[in-house]
Amino acid sequence: MHSPTPTDRVHSVKLIGMKSPTDTAEKNGKHTPMMQQYLSIKADHPDVLVFYRMGDFYELFFDDARRAAKLLDITLTRRGVNKGEPIPMAGVPYHAVDSYLARLIGLGESVVICEQIGDPTTSSGPIERRVTRIVTPGTVIEDELLREREDNLIAALNNHDKTYGLAWLDLSSGRFHLISLDSLDEAASELERLRPAEILLPEKFDYTLPKAITSNTHARPDWYFDTTTGRRSLCSRFGTHDLSGFGCEHLYGSIGAAGALLRYCEESYCGELPHLQGLKLEHHDDSIIMDPATRKNLELTTNLHSDNVAPTLVELLDTTTTAMGGRLLRRWLQSPTRQHHDLQLRHHAVSEILASQYHDQLRDELTLVCDIERISTRIALKSARPRELSQLRLSLELIPHLRKRCARIDSPKVRALCSKISEHGELCQILTHALVESPPLLIRDGGVIATGYNEELDELRTLSDDADRFLIDLEQQERKRTGLASLKVGYNRVHGYYIEISRSQSEHVPDDYTRRQTLKSTERFLTPELKTFEARVLAAKEKALRLEKALFDQFLQILSEHVSALQETAAAISELDVLISFAERAEALGLVAPSFTEEPVLQIDQGRHIIVEHTTTGSFVANDLQLDDDCRMLIVTGPNMGGKSTYMRQTA
Repeated sequence: MHSPTPTDRVHSVKLIGMKSPTDTAEKNGKHTPMMQQYLSIKADHPDVLVFYRMGDFYELFFDDARRAAKLLDITLTRRGVNKGEPIPMAGVPYHAVDSYLARLIGLGESVVICEQIGDPTTSSGPIERRVTRIVTPGTVIEDELLREREDNLIAALNNHDKTYGLAWLDLSSGRFHLISLDSLDEAASELERLRPAEILLPEKFDYTLPKAITSNTHARPDWYFDTTTGRRSLCSRFGTHDLSGFGCEHLYGSIGAAGALLRYCEESYCGELPHLQGLKLEHHDDSIIMDPATRKNLELTTNLHSDNVAPTLVELLDTTTTAMGGRLLRRWLQSPTRQHHDLQLRHHAVSEILASQYHDQLRDELTLVCDIERISTRIALKSARPRELSQLRLSLELIPHLRKRCARIDSPKVRALCSKISEHGELCQILTHALVESPPLLIRDGGVIATGYNEELDELRTLSDDADRFLIDLEQQERKRTGLASLKVGYNRVHGYYIEISRSQSEHVPDDYTRRQTLKSTERFLTPELKTFEARVLAAKEKALRLEKALFDQFLQILSEHVSALQETAAAISELDVLISFAERAEALGLVAPSFTEEPVLQIDQGRHIIVEHTTTGSFVANDLQLDDDCRMLIVTGPNMGGKSTYMRQTA
């Protein structure tokens, strides 16, 4: 068998979530109703692992079970029979699903999550289930599945006439970009720069792409990339009549690519994506274009050699204190701006931050700021966790101090950023009123909603809290009634409440004691009074948890109205963080700002290659350089290991 070429890869990629001809449905009648339900769902997702919720586990069957057992190193067992053969089955606990998803996503797999929607206590047949999410490498938003300081992109490439439309989306932040390119080489170079976790291509796309960017490429039906459909979907999503406001009304290939991305991601989340921030049209004139070889030699994000212990440029420059600031710095280095005005504003801001002597205090305050950017996305998609919201509350409480400190820095750039960092007073009040001070990680653990937020919840909790006093009193009462000083009243999740007595004394219990459990050295009993109490308390706890989950869902809906403002705050804090990091690095490494001129001249005095300098045991010898109309080329000569490549790379 020959090794697949890039073109072969494109034609052999998965059609994720698309129906394919199958005779499964014809065989459904031979299975139990539950298995028929599973097979019906699986038929819609033939090439993706299906996590099928059954009680406290996500189960997998048939080939999915075999694959999951191999990939996750979990037990392969069996359930039921198909054509006289046992049906392979494997499963993972629902409370630990994120760790298993992380491993599968890391392997490039995609997973369909099928949840129980119906109530098992009222369902006469199989519990109603439906697909609630398709987890793919490019559409994840959970912290456990993301790299903290790197964007997680999904891209779509589409060819139209003689142009190539490329769109990419970071679903964890809502940033949506597109660009029109003149050649496949330009498109490939851009994909090399972006390094998306997934790439969508039309089925008809039969051009060769570099192997480095085809490892997770998915073919989609050609109609996915239809320009008319894409324009309609994008206009509907962003509430516009056309796309002229985004500057891409007539970029047909790019519109088709963006429309395909939107459709794919909405299918992944089984609904709309309200946090998308609009379309941003990129222009090559706005940034410095670097081919893959240049990026590699400059060691922006990767070393020249895999075994090189030297830091990359981003590692050497990144002293940002927020994850979102770290991601922004990486984007700036991967696509340096060519706009002199923007650069001059940044350089002036760095100078003023240093002159103000506030950069250390600002860094200390930013250290306490959470990842507002990604948390706001999870709020919009109703997947934020209680502890994240507590972190958000603490971060927003710091903003007045941050704004006050920034106001003392004499920089137009810093002032502009400060004006975009809202204080979110109303949002802070909402978070403080609704959440306990230190909530648990997950809503299913309970104890998230603060006392006083909902009267019914407070009453249910009071009933549950009073249980401890009741049990203490009951224990004293039964000890006195039975004369057994070692009698204990306890509880476990399997058997519920019980009265425990040693086996040697079990013959002396009253007649109204009913044996509940026999252990090696003790017996456990139940009384009518304890049984009534148990039913009342457990019902109250279960009802309280259901109510708290409903209240939390409503709470996320209230918070979603603040997502746009939070995104603006996150973007401003990210940029401020990068500028403060630049100030710290300038001071620590002795870096200075360049002066720009329209004249054809490049003059460097005492230039240093900071990566080489960082790893040199001795002192680094600084170098000068002068290129202008009189000297447009230099020939660099010298012995091996004499510093020629270092001189060329530091100049670049």
